[in-house]
Amino acid sequence: MSLDRVASGAPSAKKTPSVLRLPVHQRLKVNEIFYSIQGESTFAGLPCVLVRLTGCQMRCSWCDTPYSFYEGEWQSLDQILTTVAAFNCPLVELTGGEPLLQPGAETLLTTLCDAGYRVLLETGGGLDISRVDPRVHRIVDVKCPGSGEMENNHWPNLDHLSDRDELKFVVADRRDYEWARDLVSGRPLGCSAIHFSPVHGSVEATELAEWVLEDQLPVRVQLQLHKFLWGAETRGV
Repeated sequence: MSLDRVASGAPSAKKTPSVLRLPVHQRLKVNEIFYSIQGESTFAGLPCVLVRLTGCQMRCSWCDTPYSFYEGEWQSLDQILTTVAAFNCPLVELTGGEPLLQPGAETLLTTLCDAGYRVLLETGGGLDISRVDPRVHRIVDVKCPGSGEMENNHWPNLDHLSDRDELKFVVADRRDYEWARDLVSGRPLGCSAIHFSPVHGSVEATELAEWVLEDQLPVRVQLQLHKFLWGAETRGV
């Protein structure tokens, strides 16, 4: 794809050693940088630049981006900012994998905020979000039992939510739904939105919607818009 849709911005092999000599807060391993329609959260439907970082400590059973576990190239903070700026889009999301695994992620988030972007963070919910710049909209997964990663939720995150933040529960079956329903109903959650999202191809969206209506839950049923626009297997969207 051309720059108007996707760009790796990756340095050449000859430049890699110099990038690796930078302090860890000034470099990141980037899987891909692309311009697309935001597919999830309350920002769904808006044009957005997505910066996908390499690496994840979780292995969710339904993961749709396993290529982000290892694939990627080291880039300096300046390289990433230059690539993002080329798209001329005010909305930027940092995602993964798990972006917070890399020390430079927090620096990048703050730098993007300082540059005037509206900044989103998509995190798997297994790492501490409290150090993230408060100007960032943090979209935090809570892993349900069906993911296989429930025990790795970082539960203190629920105490650090603000009215800029959102929670997402990816639901694989009825058991996941009931678990998420009980968690949402059992404690106050200080975020702006709670999303229940069906695992693509596993739970019918209408079925999940009926469960939510039956229990009168104050949550949003969320579909992954990008998968309906470009297909479930398409990368860089």
